Amino acid sequence: MRHQIVIIGGGPSGLLLGQLLHRRGIDAVVLERKTRAYVLGRVRAGVLETGLVNLLEEAGVANRLHAEGHAHDGTQIAVDGQMFHIDFRALTGKPVIVYGQTEVTRDLYDAREAAMLRTEYEVDHVTIHDADNDKPFVTYQQDGRDHRIDCDFVVGCDGFHGISRQTIPLSIRREYEKTYPFGWLGVLSRTPPVHDELIYANSERGFALCSMRNDNLSRYYIQCALSDHPDDWSDRAFWAELKRRIPADVAERLVTGPSIEKSIAPLRSFVTEPMRWGRLFLCGDAAHIVPPTGAKGLNLAASDVHYLYHALRQFYEERDPEGIDRYSERALLRVWKAERFSWWFSGLLHRYPHQSPFDLKMQQADIAFLRDNQAQQLAFAENYVGLPY
Repeated sequence: MRHQIVIIGGGPSGLLLGQLLHRRGIDAVVLERKTRAYVLGRVRAGVLETGLVNLLEEAGVANRLHAEGHAHDGTQIAVDGQMFHIDFRALTGKPVIVYGQTEVTRDLYDAREAAMLRTEYEVDHVTIHDADNDKPFVTYQQDGRDHRIDCDFVVGCDGFHGISRQTIPLSIRREYEKTYPFGWLGVLSRTPPVHDELIYANSERGFALCSMRNDNLSRYYIQCALSDHPDDWSDRAFWAELKRRIPADVAERLVTGPSIEKSIAPLRSFVTEPMRWGRLFLCGDAAHIVPPTGAKGLNLAASDVHYLYHALRQFYEERDPEGIDRYSERALLRVWKAERFSWWFSGLLHRYPHQSPFDLKMQQADIAFLRDNQAQQLAFAENYVGLPY
């Protein structure tokens, strides 16, 4: 069996790449370890940069996004019980769109199935062979049977724990990592959002974020210890702590309710280099992880897809390998900029163990500079809505 491209991983980055390639007549099969229902059961953030929205439009899957997504022209920063606004549209001419990652994935699956494109679910023991020459192939097991797909290229969209990155020899790849000494406790509730924009809060008790999925579904987060477990936090305790960390007038408006999902996410910054080895390419979490502060994870995966999609088009349509030869270089240039923004924004908002009084004063000065300086607000807004590809 042969396909031009084998995409390992049926999350949003793999599906988006597959859909874009399909619309240019380039054949790609998707291999997914879990079921479609399992993938769609993952709860993820959904703040979309303009670049990702444009890619979804080009892929022909943006109709529901435009009908149901919410354009956010700015965001709120809260500190010491006060809030200030950063106006994205006034500063950059662009908003961000709030539309759940699960819904993006659902739209992509629906489009893939409507086009009758090949997707293999519940595959196991996926192995990439001969990626360092011009005749790679992938083997896997499904329902107890062995399968092989010959191809031109393999794309690893299988996340941090997938096999694609591990296929690149240790003598070739170099990894950079920072782990943060706290996590985010997140609660999803069927309640109206407390504000029509996201609120990022810095308080002496730690970070908090007020977010949303739609008009009747809200997502809230608080900084917590890595040793905490979701069961340690009753709904009542969570709401009480959230109210302590946001301005009093916002807390008074907060509508609380039973949690329908509760989880703790550790924070990590991670990058592997290079993102290409021979005929193997890495996309998204397979190559890099960012803290959720600033909502760059899905958007950074989309920028990888952008560079690789155009590189593969250039190869197949123009017989020019320049794009694939420079894929890693181009993708990593934007990856490190997004890593810097997520690292900086996380440092601006969280309380760290062993922060000295001097450290806290520097954090306060940094927030005041963002509040009072338009040039700093412009830099913030440009990063938040998405740097150009």
